[in-house]
Amino acid sequence: MEKRILDLISENKVHEIRHELVEMNIVDIAQVFEEVDKHQLVKLFRILPKDMAAGVFSYVPIELQQHIIEYITDVETKNIVDELFFDDAIDFIEEMPANIVKKVLKNTDENMRKLINQFLNYPEDSAGSIMTIEYVDLKKEMTVRQALEHIKRTGVDKETINTCYIIDANRKLEGVVSIRRLILSDEEKLIGDILNDDMIFIQTTGDQESAAMLFKKYDLLSMPVVDNECRLVGIITVDDIVDIIDQENTEDLHKMAAMQPSEEEYLKTGVFTLARHRIVWLLVLMLSATFTVSIIKKFNDVLESVVILAAFIPMLMNTGGNAGSQSSTLIIRGLALGDISLSDTLKVIWKELRVSIIVGSILALVNFLRIYYLERVDVMVSITVCATMFFTVILAKVVGGLLPIAAKCVKLDPAIMASPMITTIVDAFTLIVYFSMAVWFLGL
Repeated sequence: MEKRILDLISENKVHEIRHELVEMNIVDIAQVFEEVDKHQLVKLFRILPKDMAAGVFSYVPIELQQHIIEYITDVETKNIVDELFFDDAIDFIEEMPANIVKKVLKNTDENMRKLINQFLNYPEDSAGSIMTIEYVDLKKEMTVRQALEHIKRTGVDKETINTCYIIDANRKLEGVVSIRRLILSDEEKLIGDILNDDMIFIQTTGDQESAAMLFKKYDLLSMPVVDNECRLVGIITVDDIVDIIDQENTEDLHKMAAMQPSEEEYLKTGVFTLARHRIVWLLVLMLSATFTVSIIKKFNDVLESVVILAAFIPMLMNTGGNAGSQSSTLIIRGLALGDISLSDTLKVIWKELRVSIIVGSILALVNFLRIYYLERVDVMVSITVCATMFFTVILAKVVGGLLPIAAKCVKLDPAIMASPMITTIVDAFTLIVYFSMAVWFLGL
Protein backbone atom coordinates (compact mmCIF):
# COMPACT_ATOMS: atom_id res chain seq x y z
CA MET A 1 0.00 0.00 0.00
CA GLU A 2 2.80 2.41 0.93
CA LYS A 3 4.56 1.81 -2.41
CA ARG A 4 1.31 2.38 -4.29
CA ILE A 5 0.76 5.73 -2.54
CA LEU A 6 4.30 6.83 -3.38
CA ASP A 7 3.76 5.83 -7.01
CA LEU A 8 0.52 7.84 -7.15
CA ILE A 9 2.32 10.85 -5.67
CA SER A 10 4.99 10.67 -8.36
CA GLU A 11 2.20 10.56 -10.97
CA ASN A 12 0.35 13.47 -9.27
CA LYS A 13 -2.95 11.58 -9.17
CA VAL A 14 -4.62 13.60 -6.42
CA HIS A 15 -8.07 11.97 -6.43
CA GLU A 16 -6.62 8.47 -6.38
CA ILE A 17 -4.28 9.44 -3.54
CA ARG A 18 -7.14 10.79 -1.44
CA HIS A 19 -9.19 7.65 -2.09
CA GLU A 20 -6.31 5.42 -0.96
CA LEU A 21 -5.48 7.52 2.09
CA VAL A 22 -8.99 7.53 3.57
CA GLU A 23 -8.89 3.73 3.55
CA MET A 24 -5.61 3.60 5.51
CA ASN A 25 -4.85 3.68 9.22
CA ILE A 26 -3.57 7.08 10.37
CA VAL A 27 -0.36 5.49 11.71
CA ASP A 28 0.37 4.02 8.26
CA ILE A 29 -0.36 7.38 6.63
CA ALA A 30 2.13 9.05 8.97
CA GLN A 31 4.71 6.49 7.89
CA VAL A 32 4.06 7.36 4.23
CA PHE A 33 4.59 11.04 5.10
CA GLU A 34 8.09 10.19 6.33
CA GLU A 35 8.96 8.79 2.91
CA VAL A 36 7.90 11.74 0.75
CA ASP A 37 9.92 14.85 -0.07
CA LYS A 38 9.23 17.85 2.16
CA HIS A 39 8.01 19.98 -0.73
CA GLN A 40 5.29 17.38 -1.37
CA LEU A 41 4.46 16.92 2.30
CA VAL A 42 2.16 19.92 2.80
CA LYS A 43 0.35 19.20 -0.46
CA LEU A 44 -0.24 15.62 0.63
CA PHE A 45 -1.34 16.75 4.10
CA ARG A 46 -3.95 19.07 2.59
CA ILE A 47 -5.42 16.16 0.63
CA LEU A 48 -6.43 14.48 3.88
CA PRO A 49 -9.99 14.88 5.17
CA LYS A 50 -10.10 17.37 8.04
CA ASP A 51 -11.08 14.75 10.62
CA MET A 52 -8.05 12.59 9.73
CA ALA A 53 -5.46 15.35 9.42
CA ALA A 54 -5.02 15.96 13.17
CA GLY A 55 -4.71 12.24 13.88
CA VAL A 56 -2.00 11.82 11.25
CA PHE A 57 -0.29 14.99 12.46
CA SER A 58 0.08 13.57 15.98
CA TYR A 59 2.01 10.55 14.65
CA VAL A 60 4.51 12.21 12.30
CA PRO A 61 8.00 13.09 13.66
CA ILE A 62 8.60 16.47 15.28
CA GLU A 63 10.59 17.89 12.37
CA LEU A 64 7.75 17.09 9.94
CA GLN A 65 5.19 18.63 12.30
CA GLN A 66 7.25 21.80 12.34
CA HIS A 67 7.50 21.84 8.53
CA ILE A 68 3.74 21.40 8.15
CA ILE A 69 2.89 24.21 10.59
CA GLU A 70 5.38 26.54 8.91
CA TYR A 71 3.72 26.16 5.49
CA ILE A 72 0.00 25.90 6.25
CA THR A 73 -2.36 28.79 6.88
CA ASP A 74 -3.56 30.09 10.25
CA VAL A 75 -6.99 28.59 9.63
CA GLU A 76 -5.48 25.17 8.94
CA THR A 77 -3.31 25.49 12.05
CA LYS A 78 -6.37 26.24 14.17
CA ASN A 79 -8.19 23.22 12.73
CA ILE A 80 -5.29 20.94 13.68
CA VAL A 81 -4.98 22.30 17.23
CA ASP A 82 -8.74 22.10 17.76
CA GLU A 83 -8.84 18.46 16.62
CA LEU A 84 -5.74 17.25 18.50
CA PHE A 85 -6.17 15.58 21.86
CA PHE A 86 -4.97 18.03 24.48
CA ASP A 87 -1.97 15.95 25.64
CA ASP A 88 -0.84 15.49 22.02
CA ALA A 89 -1.06 19.27 21.53
CA ILE A 90 1.08 19.86 24.62
CA ASP A 91 3.68 17.31 23.48
CA PHE A 92 3.83 19.01 20.09
CA ILE A 93 4.14 22.55 21.49
CA GLU A 94 6.87 21.54 23.96
CA GLU A 95 9.14 20.49 21.10
CA MET A 96 8.55 23.47 18.80
CA PRO A 97 10.73 26.60 18.42
CA ALA A 98 9.36 29.95 19.60
CA ASN A 99 8.08 31.09 16.19
CA ILE A 100 5.96 27.95 15.76
CA VAL A 101 4.61 28.16 19.32
CA LYS A 102 3.63 31.77 18.68
CA LYS A 103 1.75 30.79 15.51
CA VAL A 104 -0.08 27.97 17.32
CA LEU A 105 -1.06 30.06 20.35
CA LYS A 106 -2.23 32.89 18.10
CA ASN A 107 -4.77 30.49 16.63
CA THR A 108 -6.24 29.23 19.91
CA ASP A 109 -8.85 30.83 22.13
CA GLU A 110 -8.00 32.46 25.45
CA ASN A 111 -9.06 29.51 27.63
CA MET A 112 -6.97 27.10 25.58
CA ARG A 113 -3.94 29.41 25.82
CA LYS A 114 -4.27 29.54 29.60
CA LEU A 115 -4.48 25.76 29.81
CA ILE A 116 -1.49 25.30 27.52
CA ASN A 117 0.61 27.73 29.55
CA GLN A 118 -0.42 25.98 32.75
CA PHE A 119 0.61 22.56 31.40
CA LEU A 120 3.90 23.89 30.04
CA ASN A 121 4.81 25.03 33.56
CA TYR A 122 4.74 21.50 34.97
CA PRO A 123 8.20 19.91 35.48
CA GLU A 124 9.37 18.05 32.38
CA ASP A 125 9.27 14.55 33.89
CA SER A 126 6.17 15.04 36.04
CA ALA A 127 2.78 13.37 35.77
CA GLY A 128 1.25 16.80 35.11
CA SER A 129 3.26 17.20 31.92
CA ILE A 130 1.74 14.10 30.29
CA MET A 131 -1.85 14.22 31.52
CA THR A 132 -4.87 15.21 29.46
CA ILE A 133 -7.97 17.18 30.45
CA GLU A 134 -10.22 15.20 28.10
CA TYR A 135 -12.03 12.91 30.53
CA VAL A 136 -15.62 12.35 31.66
CA ASP A 137 -16.54 13.63 35.12
CA LEU A 138 -19.76 12.82 36.94
CA LYS A 139 -21.53 13.83 40.15
CA LYS A 140 -22.47 11.17 42.69
CA GLU A 141 -26.01 12.63 42.90
CA MET A 142 -26.61 11.59 39.27
CA THR A 143 -28.55 8.47 38.44
CA VAL A 144 -27.03 5.89 36.12
CA ARG A 145 -29.45 7.02 33.37
CA GLN A 146 -28.35 10.64 33.75
CA ALA A 147 -24.71 9.61 33.74
CA LEU A 148 -25.07 7.62 30.50
CA GLU A 149 -26.88 10.53 28.85
CA HIS A 150 -24.10 12.86 29.99
CA ILE A 151 -21.47 10.52 28.52
CA LYS A 152 -23.33 10.39 25.19
CA ARG A 153 -23.43 14.19 25.04
CA THR A 154 -19.84 14.90 26.07
CA GLY A 155 -17.90 11.70 25.43
CA VAL A 156 -17.37 12.23 21.71
CA ASP A 157 -14.45 14.61 22.25
CA LYS A 158 -12.92 12.76 25.20
CA GLU A 159 -9.76 10.71 24.89
CA THR A 160 -11.34 7.85 26.85
CA ILE A 161 -14.71 7.07 28.40
CA ASN A 162 -13.77 3.65 29.77
CA THR A 163 -13.44 5.13 33.24
CA CYS A 164 -15.48 8.07 34.56
CA TYR A 165 -14.40 10.23 37.49
CA ILE A 166 -16.73 11.35 40.25
CA ILE A 167 -16.04 14.82 41.67
CA ASP A 168 -17.81 17.09 44.17
CA ALA A 169 -18.70 20.77 43.77
CA ASN A 170 -15.07 21.74 44.51
CA ARG A 171 -13.73 19.23 41.94
CA LYS A 172 -12.32 16.99 44.65
CA LEU A 173 -11.98 13.40 43.46
CA GLU A 174 -14.43 11.14 45.25
CA GLY A 175 -14.20 7.95 43.22
CA VAL A 176 -14.28 6.26 39.83
CA VAL A 177 -16.76 4.12 37.95
CA SER A 178 -16.20 2.07 34.80
CA ILE A 179 -18.44 2.32 31.76
CA ARG A 180 -19.00 -1.41 32.12
CA ARG A 181 -20.37 -0.94 35.64
CA LEU A 182 -22.63 1.86 34.43
CA ILE A 183 -24.09 -0.17 31.57
CA LEU A 184 -24.75 -3.20 33.79
CA SER A 185 -26.27 -1.24 36.71
CA ASP A 186 -29.92 -0.37 37.24
CA GLU A 187 -30.70 2.98 35.57
CA GLU A 188 -32.27 4.42 38.72
CA LYS A 189 -29.30 3.75 40.94
CA LEU A 190 -27.26 6.69 42.13
CA ILE A 191 -23.63 7.02 41.03
CA GLY A 192 -22.72 7.41 44.70
CA ASP A 193 -23.96 3.86 45.32
CA ILE A 194 -21.83 2.19 42.64
CA LEU A 195 -18.64 4.26 42.60
CA ASN A 196 -15.30 2.82 43.69
CA ASP A 197 -13.64 5.11 46.21
CA ASP A 198 -10.52 2.93 46.50
CA MET A 199 -8.89 4.50 43.44
CA ILE A 200 -5.27 4.81 42.44
CA PHE A 201 -4.13 8.35 41.67
CA ILE A 202 -0.98 10.45 41.41
CA GLN A 203 -0.21 14.11 42.08
CA THR A 204 0.68 16.51 39.28
CA THR A 205 4.26 16.76 40.54
CA GLY A 206 4.66 12.99 40.77
CA ASP A 207 7.36 11.38 38.63
CA GLN A 208 6.42 9.90 35.24
CA GLU A 209 8.30 6.72 36.09
CA SER A 210 6.26 6.34 39.29
CA ALA A 211 3.10 6.69 37.22
CA ALA A 212 4.34 3.98 34.85
CA MET A 213 5.00 1.65 37.79
CA LEU A 214 1.46 2.21 39.11
CA PHE A 215 0.00 1.40 35.68
CA LYS A 216 2.02 -1.82 35.60
CA LYS A 217 1.24 -2.82 39.17
CA TYR A 218 -2.52 -2.29 38.97
CA ASP A 219 -3.06 -3.03 35.23
CA LEU A 220 -4.59 0.39 34.65
CA LEU A 221 -5.85 1.87 31.39
CA SER A 222 -6.08 5.39 32.83
CA MET A 223 -5.30 7.10 36.11
CA PRO A 224 -6.50 10.39 37.66
CA VAL A 225 -4.03 13.19 38.40
CA VAL A 226 -4.81 15.45 41.35
CA ASP A 227 -3.32 18.60 42.89
CA ASN A 228 -2.22 19.03 46.53
CA GLU A 229 -5.84 19.39 47.66
CA CYS A 230 -6.94 16.20 45.85
CA ARG A 231 -8.81 18.16 43.16
CA LEU A 232 -9.02 16.37 39.84
CA VAL A 233 -6.79 18.13 37.32
CA GLY A 234 -6.51 15.57 34.53
CA ILE A 235 -5.89 11.94 33.69
CA ILE A 236 -3.04 9.90 32.26
CA THR A 237 -3.92 7.29 29.64
CA VAL A 238 -2.05 4.09 28.90
CA ASP A 239 -0.89 5.21 25.43
CA ASP A 240 1.15 7.98 27.06
CA ILE A 241 2.53 5.55 29.63
CA VAL A 242 3.71 3.22 26.84
CA ASP A 243 5.68 6.15 25.40
CA ILE A 244 7.16 6.91 28.84
CA ILE A 245 8.21 3.29 29.36
CA ASP A 246 9.84 3.30 25.92
CA GLN A 247 11.71 6.54 26.72
CA GLU A 248 12.84 5.31 30.14
CA ASN A 249 14.07 1.98 28.73
CA THR A 250 15.97 3.75 25.95
CA GLU A 251 17.52 6.16 28.45
CA ASP A 252 18.60 3.28 30.73
CA LEU A 253 20.13 1.38 27.80
CA HIS A 254 22.14 4.44 26.80
CA LYS A 255 23.39 4.93 30.35
CA MET A 256 24.21 1.24 30.71
CA ALA A 257 26.36 1.54 27.59
CA ALA A 258 28.16 4.56 29.10
CA MET A 259 26.52 7.13 26.82
CA GLN A 260 24.62 10.34 27.46
CA PRO A 261 20.93 9.66 26.72
CA SER A 262 19.47 11.18 23.56
CA GLU A 263 15.83 11.47 22.47
CA GLU A 264 16.69 11.77 18.78
CA GLU A 265 16.65 8.80 16.42
CA TYR A 266 20.08 7.36 15.64
CA LEU A 267 19.99 7.97 11.88
CA LYS A 268 18.77 11.54 12.40
CA THR A 269 21.48 12.45 14.91
CA GLY A 270 24.66 14.15 13.69
CA VAL A 271 28.03 12.45 14.11
CA PHE A 272 29.37 15.27 16.32
CA THR A 273 26.34 14.97 18.60
CA LEU A 274 26.81 11.20 18.85
CA ALA A 275 30.51 11.69 19.57
CA ARG A 276 29.74 14.27 22.28
CA HIS A 277 27.30 11.88 23.95
CA ARG A 278 29.91 9.12 24.07
CA ILE A 279 33.25 10.82 24.69
CA VAL A 280 32.73 11.92 28.31
CA TRP A 281 32.22 8.45 29.74
CA LEU A 282 34.88 6.98 27.47
CA LEU A 283 37.36 9.52 28.87
CA VAL A 284 36.30 8.72 32.44
CA LEU A 285 36.65 4.97 31.88
CA MET A 286 39.95 5.35 30.05
CA LEU A 287 41.46 7.45 32.83
CA SER A 288 40.10 5.13 35.53
CA ALA A 289 41.77 2.20 33.71
CA THR A 290 45.12 3.73 34.67
CA PHE A 291 44.62 2.01 38.03
CA THR A 292 45.07 -1.36 36.33
CA VAL A 293 48.27 -0.11 34.70
CA SER A 294 49.59 0.99 38.09
CA ILE A 295 48.78 -2.39 39.62
CA ILE A 296 50.60 -4.26 36.84
CA LYS A 297 53.64 -1.99 37.24
CA LYS A 298 53.65 -2.58 40.99
CA PHE A 299 53.74 -6.35 40.50
CA ASN A 300 56.09 -6.25 37.53
CA ASP A 301 58.69 -8.35 39.38
CA VAL A 302 56.08 -11.11 39.85
CA LEU A 303 55.38 -11.17 36.11
CA GLU A 304 59.09 -11.26 35.32
CA SER A 305 59.56 -14.24 37.66
CA VAL A 306 56.71 -16.28 36.18
CA VAL A 307 56.08 -14.92 32.68
CA ILE A 308 53.20 -17.30 31.92
CA LEU A 309 51.06 -15.48 34.50
CA ALA A 310 50.65 -12.64 31.98
CA ALA A 311 48.90 -14.99 29.54
CA PHE A 312 45.95 -15.48 31.89
CA ILE A 313 45.33 -11.82 32.74
CA PRO A 314 42.87 -11.14 29.84
CA MET A 315 40.82 -14.26 30.65
CA LEU A 316 40.55 -13.38 34.34
CA MET A 317 39.66 -9.74 33.68
CA ASN A 318 37.06 -10.65 31.04
CA THR A 319 35.45 -13.28 33.27
CA GLY A 320 35.30 -10.88 36.21
CA GLY A 321 33.81 -8.11 34.08
CA ASN A 322 31.22 -10.46 32.55
CA ALA A 323 30.24 -11.85 35.96
CA GLY A 324 29.83 -8.37 37.39
CA SER A 325 27.82 -7.19 34.38
CA GLN A 326 25.36 -10.08 34.78
CA SER A 327 24.63 -9.12 38.38
CA SER A 328 24.46 -5.37 37.77
CA THR A 329 22.08 -5.82 34.83
CA LEU A 330 19.66 -7.88 36.92
CA ILE A 331 19.77 -5.48 39.87
CA ILE A 332 19.42 -2.37 37.70
CA ARG A 333 16.38 -3.86 36.00
CA GLY A 334 14.93 -4.96 39.35
CA LEU A 335 15.32 -1.44 40.74
CA ALA A 336 13.73 0.07 37.62
CA LEU A 337 10.70 -2.24 37.86
CA GLY A 338 10.34 -1.79 41.60
CA ASP A 339 11.04 -5.48 42.29
CA ILE A 340 14.08 -4.52 44.40
CA SER A 341 14.20 -1.69 46.94
CA LEU A 342 16.94 -0.20 49.11
CA SER A 343 15.71 -2.26 52.05
CA ASP A 344 16.60 -5.43 50.11
CA THR A 345 20.35 -4.69 50.10
CA LEU A 346 21.30 -7.52 52.48
CA LYS A 347 19.08 -9.97 50.60
CA VAL A 348 20.77 -9.02 47.32
CA ILE A 349 24.27 -9.44 48.80
CA TRP A 350 23.37 -12.82 50.32
CA LYS A 351 21.81 -14.10 47.09
CA GLU A 352 24.66 -12.89 44.87
CA LEU A 353 27.19 -14.39 47.27
CA ARG A 354 25.58 -17.83 47.02
CA VAL A 355 25.21 -17.60 43.25
CA SER A 356 28.82 -16.50 42.86
CA ILE A 357 30.13 -19.41 44.96
CA ILE A 358 28.32 -21.89 42.71
CA VAL A 359 29.33 -20.17 39.47
CA GLY A 360 32.90 -19.49 40.63
CA SER A 361 33.42 -23.12 41.70
CA ILE A 362 32.28 -24.47 38.34
CA LEU A 363 34.38 -21.98 36.35
CA ALA A 364 37.46 -22.64 38.49
CA LEU A 365 37.12 -26.41 38.17
CA VAL A 366 36.64 -26.36 34.39
CA ASN A 367 39.50 -23.90 34.04
CA PHE A 368 41.83 -26.07 36.13
CA LEU A 369 41.11 -29.14 34.01
CA ARG A 370 41.76 -27.13 30.86
CA ILE A 371 45.03 -25.41 31.75
CA TYR A 372 46.58 -28.22 33.80
CA TYR A 373 45.66 -31.28 31.74
CA LEU A 374 45.36 -29.79 28.25
CA GLU A 375 47.85 -26.92 28.32
CA ARG A 376 50.28 -28.67 30.70
CA VAL A 377 50.74 -25.61 32.90
CA ASP A 378 52.56 -26.07 36.23
CA VAL A 379 50.17 -27.24 38.97
CA MET A 380 50.84 -24.29 41.30
CA VAL A 381 50.33 -21.80 38.49
CA SER A 382 47.09 -23.60 37.60
CA ILE A 383 45.94 -23.40 41.21
CA THR A 384 46.86 -19.72 41.33
CA VAL A 385 44.83 -18.94 38.21
CA CYS A 386 41.81 -20.97 39.30
CA ALA A 387 41.79 -19.65 42.87
CA THR A 388 41.88 -16.14 41.41
CA MET A 389 39.02 -17.08 39.10
CA PHE A 390 36.93 -18.28 42.06
CA PHE A 391 37.46 -15.20 44.24
CA THR A 392 37.17 -12.80 41.28
CA VAL A 393 33.74 -14.16 40.36
CA ILE A 394 32.56 -13.84 43.97
CA LEU A 395 33.89 -10.30 44.21
CA ALA A 396 32.53 -9.27 40.80
CA LYS A 397 29.02 -10.56 41.43
CA VAL A 398 28.74 -9.03 44.89
CA VAL A 399 30.13 -5.69 43.67
CA GLY A 400 27.93 -5.84 40.55
CA GLY A 401 24.86 -6.36 42.73
CA LEU A 402 25.80 -3.77 45.34
CA LEU A 403 26.92 -0.77 43.25
CA PRO A 404 23.55 -0.06 41.55
CA ILE A 405 21.90 -0.06 44.98
CA ALA A 406 24.63 2.27 46.29
CA ALA A 407 23.99 4.59 43.34
CA LYS A 408 20.29 4.60 44.18
CA CYS A 409 21.10 5.49 47.81
CA VAL A 410 22.97 8.63 46.76
CA LYS A 411 20.23 9.67 44.30
CA LEU A 412 22.13 8.62 41.15
CA ASP A 413 20.65 6.60 38.31
CA PRO A 414 21.58 2.93 38.95
CA ALA A 415 21.99 2.47 35.18
CA ILE A 416 25.36 4.25 35.29
CA MET A 417 26.69 1.30 37.30
CA ALA A 418 26.34 -1.00 34.32
CA SER A 419 28.77 -3.03 32.25
CA PRO A 420 31.51 -0.46 31.43
CA MET A 421 31.74 0.92 34.96
CA ILE A 422 31.55 -2.49 36.66
CA THR A 423 34.17 -3.91 34.29
CA THR A 424 36.59 -1.07 35.04
CA ILE A 425 36.20 -1.51 38.80
CA VAL A 426 36.37 -5.30 38.72
CA ASP A 427 39.47 -5.28 36.49
CA ALA A 428 41.44 -3.48 39.18
CA PHE A 429 40.26 -5.87 41.91
CA THR A 430 41.01 -8.88 39.71
CA LEU A 431 44.64 -7.89 39.23
CA ILE A 432 45.13 -7.26 42.94
CA VAL A 433 43.69 -10.70 43.79
CA TYR A 434 45.67 -12.40 41.01
CA PHE A 435 49.05 -11.05 41.98
CA SER A 436 48.35 -11.55 45.68
CA MET A 437 47.51 -15.19 44.97
CA ALA A 438 50.69 -15.55 42.89
CA VAL A 439 52.82 -14.20 45.74
CA TRP A 440 51.11 -16.54 48.18
CA PHE A 441 51.00 -19.78 46.17
CA LEU A 442 54.25 -19.38 44.22
CA GLY A 443 56.27 -17.81 47.02
CA LEU A 444 57.41 -14.88 44.87
